[in-house]
Amino acid sequence: MEKVINEANETLLALENALSKFDAPLMNKVPFEGSWTAGQLAEHLVLSNSGFLQVINGPVTETDKPADLMVGTIKKDFLNFDVKYDSPKEIYPEDRIYNPSELLENLKQIRAGISEAAGNLDLTKTCSSYELPGYGFLTRLEAVYFVIYHTQRHIHQLKNIYNGLNPN
Repeated sequence: MEKVINEANETLLALENALSKFDAPLMNKVPFEGSWTAGQLAEHLVLSNSGFLQVINGPVTETDKPADLMVGTIKKDFLNFDVKYDSPKEIYPEDRIYNPSELLENLKQIRAGISEAAGNLDLTKTCSSYELPGYGFLTRLEAVYFVIYHTQRHIHQLKNIYNGLNPN
């Protein structure tokens, strides 16, 4: 379990580091047509990752499958950068001005919460409060890996946004 804790911490810290390159004006600038701003992308991750933190800390049931059964599928899906996904409306960011320090603080709190949950809870239990479309009910371990791979996907996009705004 030490591996997943370290991987989650490193990924969420990498997100914070990538986001910290944006000042307020850049955070809210659209880099190219059809793209979110860095602020919108960060807000999407705040909404998604905080939701997963609630699911991980929520009600669970016994698991009748390998606890990591869906990890490979989640990784394959989210780290395939040739496929574009539409965000569910619940975690679709508003079109507004975002405060970089507020976003970073929210992301730091989520990182601490994920680390605490992964370190203190039985990750083999199945989360019963939310059924993820296409994946079903995830174990806590799978949910942590969902956060990792979903965040890694968006770090990749965040770097593209930054490069789009800073072509040198």
